[in-house]
Amino acid sequence: MALAVCATPIGNLDDVTLRVLEELRSAAVILCEDTRHTRVLLDRHGISGKLVSYHEHNEAKRAAEVLPRMEAGERFALVSDAGMPAISDPGARLVAGALERGVPVTVLPGPTAVDTALVASGFPAERYQFVGFLPRGARALASFWEELASWPHPVVAFESPRRLPATLRSLADAQPAREVAVCRELTKKFEEVVRGTAAELAARFAEAPKGEITLVLGPGSPSVDVGAAIEAVGELVSAGLPRRQAADVVSRLTGASRNELYRRTL
Repeated sequence: MALAVCATPIGNLDDVTLRVLEELRSAAVILCEDTRHTRVLLDRHGISGKLVSYHEHNEAKRAAEVLPRMEAGERFALVSDAGMPAISDPGARLVAGALERGVPVTVLPGPTAVDTALVASGFPAERYQFVGFLPRGARALASFWEELASWPHPVVAFESPRRLPATLRSLADAQPAREVAVCRELTKKFEEVVRGTAAELAARFAEAPKGEITLVLGPGSPSVDVGAAIEAVGELVSAGLPRRQAADVVSRLTGASRNELYRRTL
């Protein structure tokens, strides 16, 4: 096989399949995000392979260099620092280019933070949405929460530990009662899965934690009658309650977005 896309451990170096190890031993070249990071995995399993960097900053250039070699029959393995390449990591360009040229491609499955976090969250997993890294910026996040408010299935996302406190505060402002799981350092020594409402976790993670973060939002509330919720806010305001406080009360009772209720009753 000219190109083998190999899933690698998301933390624990023993979470690697026998097929992946064999492919890494057999490949003429191993393309990886960080050669130092991948060398640790290879050393752990006694593999001496030729490592070549392949990351977001050189992806186009490197793909142009290696695709002709793949066409000529040279054997390449592609890995990311953790998990499956091309899932919020470089790799999609190379796979698409190989397929366009008729280069044989195989994908070797393995560890994934998405599935691991989803199961660890305890939310129903028959259907879910993976959204990659969350948007940056307060407005983008607020709009994103509105989009997901009525999605009736879990949502899995990646987030940096540095941005996690602001992200949880934003979600708590919009949907304080929404169930959430913060999955930190999955498969590693200090693995932690913290579950609770958005409001509870915003308080729990007021400071940035350490480690890799995968966030799982519980199912939204598709049955929310936003029109009725808006009317309820209006009635409370008419009775003398401050608009922001009225929006907060109705949001907690109905699951509707607090920001949306406030904005639409101005």
